[in-house]
Amino acid sequence: MNAYIEEVLAKVKQRDAHEPEFLQTVEEVLKSLETVIDQHPEYQKAGLLERLTEPERVIEFRVTWTDDAGKVHVNRGYRVQFNSAIGPYKGGLRLHPSVNLSIIKFLGFEQIFKNSLTTLPIGGGKGGSDFDPKGKSDTEIMRFCQSFMTELQRYIGPDTDVPAGDIGVGGREIGYMYGQYKRLRNEHTGVLTGKGLNWGGSLTRTEATGYGLCYLTQEMLKCMKNDSFAGKTVVISGSGNVAIYATEKATQLGAKVVALSDSNGYIHDPDGIKLDVVKDIKEVRRGRIKEYVDAVPTATYTEGCSGIWTIPCDIALPCATQNEIDGASAEELVKNGCFAVAEGANMPSTPEAIAVYQRSGVLYAPAKAANAGGVATSALEMSQNSLRYSWSFEEVDAKLKGIMEGIFHACYDASKEYGEEGDLMAGANIAGFLKVCSAMLDQGVAY
Repeated sequence: MNAYIEEVLAKVKQRDAHEPEFLQTVEEVLKSLETVIDQHPEYQKAGLLERLTEPERVIEFRVTWTDDAGKVHVNRGYRVQFNSAIGPYKGGLRLHPSVNLSIIKFLGFEQIFKNSLTTLPIGGGKGGSDFDPKGKSDTEIMRFCQSFMTELQRYIGPDTDVPAGDIGVGGREIGYMYGQYKRLRNEHTGVLTGKGLNWGGSLTRTEATGYGLCYLTQEMLKCMKNDSFAGKTVVISGSGNVAIYATEKATQLGAKVVALSDSNGYIHDPDGIKLDVVKDIKEVRRGRIKEYVDAVPTATYTEGCSGIWTIPCDIALPCATQNEIDGASAEELVKNGCFAVAEGANMPSTPEAIAVYQRSGVLYAPAKAANAGGVATSALEMSQNSLRYSWSFEEVDAKLKGIMEGIFHACYDASKEYGEEGDLMAGANIAGFLKVCSAMLDQGVAY
């Protein structure tokens, strides 16, 4: 390994030893940059890797809220503003009991490169809380969101930091947070994305991450295998926004999606997932995926999530959560005929799983490239807010498709230029890194 990379990695591991998710993503990215660092000794002189792996700002705060019974609860809120070299911080807010500083830093670090790949002027950030919205009433969620935003509003703004949704944060939560921001700041600005269509939101934003995942996957299949989604069997994990609209677009492109999951288990429908049933369960009733078998008796439900990767498929689209595919699950996928994996969730494959893909010749599109459609369309929403204008669904969708195809080619071209042809993980890291580093060098060192 390059001595400079080795030195920086050692420092990060020593300093942040208690943050496993963050260390995982830093190691993956830095190791893939070895050929770049070898060719650019000026990066070491400028301390770029040290600066890149340390957030510009970490904000941690208390969130106090009252439930419907009048009981007071305290959660912990976070916003990590990681890198603003190419634009205001941009990245989602996650509400989930698993949220901690390590997870927010890992997500924020990934966001730097993902946002860079979109070619749009947005930096990397992430935030959230260990609050669990499941089982809470609308009024409890509203009170939490208002308390969360009361503190967060001090640090964000349309030209500073523009959060969006993530796990546990959809249109309802964005609405409550935006209402509180507007109330406190007395301004109607594009400070959040994922807004309602009648108060500044963008058409296609709801579909963007899932659609974008399929657009990039389709381009990967076309260019690297002279193939497409048509006639393929697809397994998708998750059943939230990303999974639902990945299912919709993959089906439109001619594939048959046969499985979806949630945190309790997974469904298998060999005849193809009936998306209207899933949308009713998840978007209307906010139910659990096991309810699918009540409406579709020919489908089966299995408790536990990992077994979804034993279902034979041609293409796997993990859209649930980080590290959901381990080495053993990756081996099952390969054994059962899977030839392409594209990530809709953030870092859903462990390093062991990625090694299996690469060793087995599986086409692999990493999350920072494959799931960038959501943040790309968020940036398009920011543009529309600045213009006080809105584009049609077709216009935004066409821009999204072009961005995702461009991201694939940027990754592939970078992998080829730096001697790793076809390794899209290396290509994504290199292409994203080069743009950010160029901006950091141009802007000098702050003392």
